[in-house]
Amino acid sequence: MHVVKIHPRGYCYGVVDAITMAKRVAQDPNIPRPIYVLGQIVHNQHTVLELESYGIRTLDGSSRLELLDEVPEGSTVIFTAHGISPAVKSRAQERHLTFFDATCPDVTKTHTLIQEKIRQGYSIIYIGTKGHPEPEGAMGEAPDGRAFLVTTIADVDNVPFEATTPLAIVTQTTLSQWDTQSIIETILVKYPHAEVHNEICLATQLRQEAAVQIAKDVEMVVVVGDRRSNNSNRLVEVVEQIAHKPSIRVESVGDLREEWFDGVETVGVTAGSSTPSRITREVIKRLETFAQN
Repeated sequence: MHVVKIHPRGYCYGVVDAITMAKRVAQDPNIPRPIYVLGQIVHNQHTVLELESYGIRTLDGSSRLELLDEVPEGSTVIFTAHGISPAVKSRAQERHLTFFDATCPDVTKTHTLIQEKIRQGYSIIYIGTKGHPEPEGAMGEAPDGRAFLVTTIADVDNVPFEATTPLAIVTQTTLSQWDTQSIIETILVKYPHAEVHNEICLATQLRQEAAVQIAKDVEMVVVVGDRRSNNSNRLVEVVEQIAHKPSIRVESVGDLREEWFDGVETVGVTAGSSTPSRITREVIKRLETFAQN
């Protein structure tokens, strides 16, 4: 079995920046303790455990605003790479908490876009993953009733805006460009006048395109990534749906089963943008031992 290492893969610059900020905060003796992250800094359990070794505590849940209420007075809080709504930042300021914002610059760009469109009188159709923190933060830039989340084509039927409402279609940064396009096309049938703003980040696009390209020349693709990592799950989907090759996602080398590769002569390996390189290297090394058997 031949193991093909797909490039690019693994950490993107937004993830690196967020982790670097968290470690720098933890190493500063002048920062008030304890230090909390509002949600997982990035969606990878290995990274969360690493930050725990720095004394950083992770609060996890569906609502960032509710999580903030768990932060004790006088503490420090770090906002994750996925971005947070203005309401969360305002609450932190009201409580006089020390806080640091590790939002990815690409996500910040999306927030700025939504702010501008709201000021111009538009309402927002946001294409994103239900329950993911990035849509929660981005849609928080819009007043109540001015933003609607669409996750699937079927959701388009439920978009409540009138036909004459000025609309901007905005996407989550970590989606599949192929799935997103089909949803956008469906929205435009209902709202032909809507502006389209595809915010899928370059790092996501490049990883998806590379995975699809290499998948054409291998029999299956292994994606290394956390189960909660949207971009990792999308990598599996694009390999299966666009390249029409089997793909599996593993969180670590411990998830690998040699029998999965019986009869497989070529396998590609990639990783989500929140996956530590050392985890991917361990998976590749184990796959190479399978290749020797």
